[in-house]
Amino acid sequence: MVRYVLTLLIGCLLVSIGINFFFTMYHLLDGGIIGLGLIAHYLWNTPVGLTILIVSIPIYIFAWFYFRPFFYNSLAGVIVSSLLIDWVALYSPDLAILGPLASAILGGTMLGVGAGIMFRMDISTGGFDLLAQMIATKIPYNVGAIIVIFDMLAVVAGISIVTIEEIVLSTIAVISTGVATIIVTSCPMPAFLYPADKFPGKWNS
Repeated sequence: MVRYVLTLLIGCLLVSIGINFFFTMYHLLDGGIIGLGLIAHYLWNTPVGLTILIVSIPIYIFAWFYFRPFFYNSLAGVIVSSLLIDWVALYSPDLAILGPLASAILGGTMLGVGAGIMFRMDISTGGFDLLAQMIATKIPYNVGAIIVIFDMLAVVAGISIVTIEEIVLSTIAVISTGVATIIVTSCPMPAFLYPADKFPGKWNS
C-alpha cells in the first residue's frame, strides 16, 4: 500500500509539474485527455484537471463494464492527478527563461516519466491513458506507443487555436512524453520498487 501511494503521488506530481511549469507557459498542447483539458483551458480558461475528470467519465463507464480491474486501479489516478494539476496551477513559477524548446522537451519527459512509473503499478491517470491500457491488453503493442497515437490526435484537434510554432513544439512534447513512457514501462526497474513477480514483462511488447 505504501509503494502504491508513493508511486501515485510522485507520478501525479510529475504530470502536474510538467503541465503547469512548462506547457501552459508557452501555450503548448499535450496529447490525449490532458490535451483536451489544455485546449479547453486556452479557449475558456477552465481548470485543466476539472476538464480531465469530466471527459474521463464515458471511458470509466466503459471500463466498469469491460475492464473492471483497470477501473479500480485508475480511479485514484484520475482523481489525484486532476486535483494536483489544478492545485499546482495556483503555484506555478515563471520558467520562461528555459525557452519554448527546452520546456517542450522537459515538460513532455516529466509527463512520460510520471505516467510510466504509474503504469508499472497498473495505475492510470484516466482518459486516453486508461483507454490505451485496455487496448494494450488486446493487441501486442507497448502502451506507450498507443498513447503516442492518441496524443497526436489531440494535438491535431488543437491546431485551430495555436500557431504553427506551437504545433511543432507540442509535437516535440508529445514525442518526448511517448519516448519517456516507453522507456520507463519497458526497462527493468529496481526490485525494491516493483517486485519481479508483479511485472512478468507484460509491457515489453
